[in-house]
Amino acid sequence: MPVLRILHLVGSAYNDFYCNLSRDYAESCLLATANPSLYDFLIAYITPDSQWRFPSSLSQEDIAVAKPMSLLEAIQFITAQNIDLVLPQMMCIPGMTHYRALFDLLKIPYIGNTPDVMAIANHKAITKAIVAAAGVKVPFGELLRQGDVPTIKPPAVIKPATAADSLGVSLVKDAADYDAALKKAFEYASEVIVEEFIEPGREVRCGILVKDGELVALPLEEYLIDPDETPIRSYSEKFKKDPGDRNLRTTAKEYIAGWIVDPDDQIVQKVQQEAKKCHLALGCRHYSLFDFRIDPKGEPWFIEAGLYCIFDRKSVIAYTANAAGIPLNELFMTAIDETLGMS
Repeated sequence: MPVLRILHLVGSAYNDFYCNLSRDYAESCLLATANPSLYDFLIAYITPDSQWRFPSSLSQEDIAVAKPMSLLEAIQFITAQNIDLVLPQMMCIPGMTHYRALFDLLKIPYIGNTPDVMAIANHKAITKAIVAAAGVKVPFGELLRQGDVPTIKPPAVIKPATAADSLGVSLVKDAADYDAALKKAFEYASEVIVEEFIEPGREVRCGILVKDGELVALPLEEYLIDPDETPIRSYSEKFKKDPGDRNLRTTAKEYIAGWIVDPDDQIVQKVQQEAKKCHLALGCRHYSLFDFRIDPKGEPWFIEAGLYCIFDRKSVIAYTANAAGIPLNELFMTAIDETLGMS
């Protein structure tokens, strides 16, 4: 098999937080998937000034000496590189949509979901409506804009409709706390979701992998939920540092925050079936990842979709795939084969 030239698409033109988050994830991925006999990696790094750079690594030193380029210059450079496929690792909404669409225009295949699917998944209310229409249980909720007043009685979860990583998320237990929670959520998006709180219960994530054109439901990862201390997962549970920190590190880089659910647990098959429904309803390809809240009766409720995979051993899809006997190198090659139509 010839060596594949793979372009890692990293950074963000949106803000420093997503730029640093993307760089952090991509750095781990580059290290975990390095195999010079199979892959020749290139890096495209986009910064909040919309400049492109093609550094030799993602170290601050190599980024600093890389020549900044305009979009036109970057396109000219990319089209001269004989790239086989792209691995998008941008976490902001423009990165998940506009930048992926650029490679559709350039007719360079990329791993992961298409821009329209990513746009849908990044709007939590739209995603909920689509999976609900496919028969998946979702919490009752309402979409608010500035000035709107919630009608749902607490306890309720407040979250920005288009932010990721639990930014701006709050659990409101008293109606008097609505104003502060809404103000916090509106800092991250122009639309906010208020939805009924699904009492714990449990919280799990289920990944779907496409292999040889078939959907493979991966083992569930479960997260610690404490009714009093941590009734919901917040930003502070996922990240150790301030969103503006240049060396942002996720908690997952230091330990596995969740654990694999026993395959004989009665919720596993039920959640996996719901996750497959979500994957198909949203029009996903290659892989997908879904969060579910399990109520005290054992019923799964869809919370949100996270349609990306970092291809790092501690990322959720890779971690759960490994538990199913699919090591990272095989997971990566499976995604490549699906992308290039080699399965």
